[in-house]
Amino acid sequence: MTAGAPPTTVHDGYQLTDKDADQLRMTDSEYKLQSWDSLLSIIRENRLEDLKRVPSDLKRYIAWSHKTREEYGSIQAFVLKERLGWEDLKAKNSVPFADPDDTKILINDWPYGNEPGILHLVCWTKAAIATVPPAGDLTPESRRIIQDWVDKTFVSRLGCENVMWFKNWASIQSVRSVEHVHVLVRNYTEEFVEEVVGRDARDVKPIGEREKERALATMEN
Repeated sequence: MTAGAPPTTVHDGYQLTDKDADQLRMTDSEYKLQSWDSLLSIIRENRLEDLKRVPSDLKRYIAWSHKTREEYGSIQAFVLKERLGWEDLKAKNSVPFADPDDTKILINDWPYGNEPGILHLVCWTKAAIATVPPAGDLTPESRRIIQDWVDKTFVSRLGCENVMWFKNWASIQSVRSVEHVHVLVRNYTEEFVEEVVGRDARDVKPIGEREKERALATMEN
């Protein structure tokens, strides 16, 4: 699937691609966790459609997306109310990530299938991030703004060798109406995570982990 190509199927709020369909036929043991180097290559080459979840996580994510859409009307409504605590998307500053009140960093509830030691963060902003149609890739100015913020927030603490980031094209985003970028870090400390995410948020177990525990408990019963 190339950038900007439409999904082959719309699956209850999750856009199921041909690659996803192939992945759902795999077992977890057949899936190879993505290393830091492989992730770096994918992001540098803008092959973002190659970022995948573990098959069982993908199945749970699709089921959760369907259930959440039924309950909240949309994934966006859930994210705004339950994860961000934002009543609206009125930005204090039109520049993405420029105002702390317009910004929130969370641990990804449904991370990709990466090797242990790689932390997947989602950085949300109320400000609009300019992109280039039709695929929705970043404009050069947007890329510069985000890079400057990532350097200040993450690279300055962890080093450039331990940080990478990307923004999914609009065509493959799960939550399109709330602007966000993904940041992957390694060689971090718990103190650093608590600092950027917040102690209270750090104590909240990611949704994907809770859904996995629920599924295992159901199997045991």
